[in-house]
Amino acid sequence: MPRLSRVPHAPSALLGLGNLRGQAVPILSLSHMMGTDILAARRVIVIDAGEPIGIAVDSVAQVVANDDVPADHRIDIHALIAENMSGQVVRKTRGQIVTPRREETSSADRLSLVSFAVGTQEFALPLAAVLEVIRLPSDIALVPHSDEAVVGSTLLREALLPLLSLAALLGLPPSEIGTRSRIVVVAIGQHRVGLVVDAMRGILQVPEADIDPIPQVLSRGGAEARIQAICRIAGEKRLVSVLAADQLLRDDITARLLKSSAEDRQDMAVEKADGGSEQFLFFRIGAEEFGLPLGSVEEVVSLPSKLTPLPRAPAFVQGVMNLRGQVIPVIDQAKRFSGAASTGVKRRVVVVRLGDMQAGFIVDAASEILRVPLDALRDAPDLGGEGTKVFDRVANLPDQEKIVLIISPRELLDRAERDLLASIAKQDATAGP
Repeated sequence: MPRLSRVPHAPSALLGLGNLRGQAVPILSLSHMMGTDILAARRVIVIDAGEPIGIAVDSVAQVVANDDVPADHRIDIHALIAENMSGQVVRKTRGQIVTPRREETSSADRLSLVSFAVGTQEFALPLAAVLEVIRLPSDIALVPHSDEAVVGSTLLREALLPLLSLAALLGLPPSEIGTRSRIVVVAIGQHRVGLVVDAMRGILQVPEADIDPIPQVLSRGGAEARIQAICRIAGEKRLVSVLAADQLLRDDITARLLKSSAEDRQDMAVEKADGGSEQFLFFRIGAEEFGLPLGSVEEVVSLPSKLTPLPRAPAFVQGVMNLRGQVIPVIDQAKRFSGAASTGVKRRVVVVRLGDMQAGFIVDAASEILRVPLDALRDAPDLGGEGTKVFDRVANLPDQEKIVLIISPRELLDRAERDLLASIAKQDATAGP
């Protein structure tokens, strides 16, 4: 039995998706389909039902000739699948790459930032300088007798990634590495460097008018030189220091850690020749992880302490929030996926836009920005049920031993709009004339 990724709104017989030899395969419970007691499924029988489908069973005893099995013990597995997955819908959009959101005329005056915490302060880097944001791995090769800024190195897709403490680079007190620590992978020239930070805060889109150059009186060299601007978050008593990625490393650290620049360039060239990659925002709802194409994510912000209620809205609509003058409906995605409210301590709102449609979705945590090779992306198998159409692809991440469901932004927004309108219409019908 492989590790399973649960599928919200899936038929009850579907346990989830499993990674079988690099392919995302739906796993169905045989005991559930047959109406028997649910056992501790430990094995998966993979059958061909037009596409591979796994049948979860307690054990496999033997292989016998068909004639040796009494007729009343034979299972018409295809009929069982059809009965329990009757809601299967073949999506016309399967396999299509999601088109990035339409840029508005005002977007030219905005800057996209990735913000993160170092100690008690908030910093950011331009999104264009960030390749990905990943969890801190357990297997870090330490460098004895090294500079205090040097954490060590790790492997990222078979390439060596040097790790540096951003706190040390900025002259701040060292922070203890914890479960929320992240690695911000940045491009500095031809090099890839991992910056260890305490936690990821979110993605911001801020007007350039709200970004001020650092006052000259503070530009005295040292850590201050690595900060290129101060960002004022409108409507909040909050300042974010915007870092200059190309000024983070001292010359001596650059010379010591990045000797293999030719290899770095070769790794990047090989990655590009292999078909490229796509960036995703990974977030968590409960124990499950999902992904959204980064091109459709407008921002990731903290959940406001108070939302304005929306009259006659369904239960999953928590209210509306004001984001720099824009009124945005806020939807508790956990309620839509599982019926239970989101419970994360550090809940975030992922603001998604496609054309003129825009909405904020509450998630328990926005954990990573990951660059996934295109050959690791697959069409989502037919999962049955109307609600599963929101997942159009899966990301197979063998190095993390997991499969992540990729959400189609268009389906997510279309479905949220349809659910909202249907709920209001139902209320109207119930109220009567």
